[in-house]
Amino acid sequence: MTFWTFFPLVLMLVLFFLNIPVAYSMIMAGAVYFLFAPDSMSLDMMMQKMISANSSFTYLAIPFFICAGVVFDYAGITRRLMHLAELLVGHIQGGMAQVNILLSCMMGGLSGSANADAALESKMLVPEMVKLGYDRDFSTVVTVASSCITPIIPPGIILILYASASDSSVAKMFYAGYIPGIIITVAMMIMTYCIARKRHYKPSRDRIARASEFGKAFLSGLPALFVPFGLVLGLRIGLFTPTEGGAVCVVYSLIIGFFVYREIKVSDLPKIVEESVSSTAGIMFILAGANALSIYLTWERVPNLISQAILTNIHSPYVFLLMVNILLLIIGMFFDGGAAMILLAPLLVPAAQQLGIDLIHFGLVLSLNLTIAGMSPPFGAMMFVSTSITGTTIEEYAKACIPYMALMIGCLLLFTYCPQIVMLLPDLLSN
Repeated sequence: MTFWTFFPLVLMLVLFFLNIPVAYSMIMAGAVYFLFAPDSMSLDMMMQKMISANSSFTYLAIPFFICAGVVFDYAGITRRLMHLAELLVGHIQGGMAQVNILLSCMMGGLSGSANADAALESKMLVPEMVKLGYDRDFSTVVTVASSCITPIIPPGIILILYASASDSSVAKMFYAGYIPGIIITVAMMIMTYCIARKRHYKPSRDRIARASEFGKAFLSGLPALFVPFGLVLGLRIGLFTPTEGGAVCVVYSLIIGFFVYREIKVSDLPKIVEESVSSTAGIMFILAGANALSIYLTWERVPNLISQAILTNIHSPYVFLLMVNILLLIIGMFFDGGAAMILLAPLLVPAAQQLGIDLIHFGLVLSLNLTIAGMSPPFGAMMFVSTSITGTTIEEYAKACIPYMALMIGCLLLFTYCPQIVMLLPDLLSN
């Protein structure tokens, strides 16, 4: 172990705290290493490896699923799902907050991005909740907390990133997300009901939806609801790979938008492409930075050093998982979840394997952990997205989010120490 073994990591952290974007910080740290460290590869070779790593077939799923989410928004599917959610739970105490949570669950199969979901619902639902008498800070917190559900229910982008970083099955990661996502949804709705009763938040509807009313809304939203089920079915019978499934979702969403709902016009296509490319570029640039840093980490055998250090001091998988959860909750407050996943998964996976932890279970724990960190004060990304849109101060948000943070951490511990919950569908559908 030499000076250069950990210097790039220190440099990256310094650059990050100097407010240099995460991607630039990682690329610069890797570049400094390959420029000046003795016996390292050339900088040209690093750039070639960094670019080739981003050309992975698995990563191709990211722009496909992002594009599908953009098309669904233009097709009016989001609005229809919100109406269906209101018919289902609007009559319950705290009805609009319940709609917020259920819509995030439904959006899991369409968006796959917590930040996108937080931004969308902050614009669509928080103003309506405030008009109905809900406190602004509570409305913002519910929006951010429910956004944690979106990336856990397939096709979550963070699930794809973990599968790529750990060389795991994307399909199994998708299967692993459904039951935890549903459990979090139900738990959050129960907590919201209790808070709504205490604060006397009224339902958004004065009665349960009639069968005919619900049936009409269900049929209208059925094309969107088919996506997550169709994705699992296609993966299960081998009709397509996860990456090809993303392309299928894009084609399917365009057909729905043009010929079923007829809300997408040809003039919308340039805007759809622009939004898709912009969102994809941000993610892929972070991945490029993470790949640059991972090349240095592999060259210096840092994952092996960390794995040996962990296994020397920690012999219990339960203690290891607890330490990983604490570490990631802290790191995730400062790093983008995708970047943190690409950076940390290769470091932690070898130790998890040696301790006999299933990598699919471990991936779900990491994914949920980094998503929860995104709602955590003082630097959570989803927190910043929603508070900037709704006008809620960080202090108000921090106070209101305490019960939801406790709930999410409780769910995290449940899935961490009860792997049977996470592995039920992967074991069932992979046989």
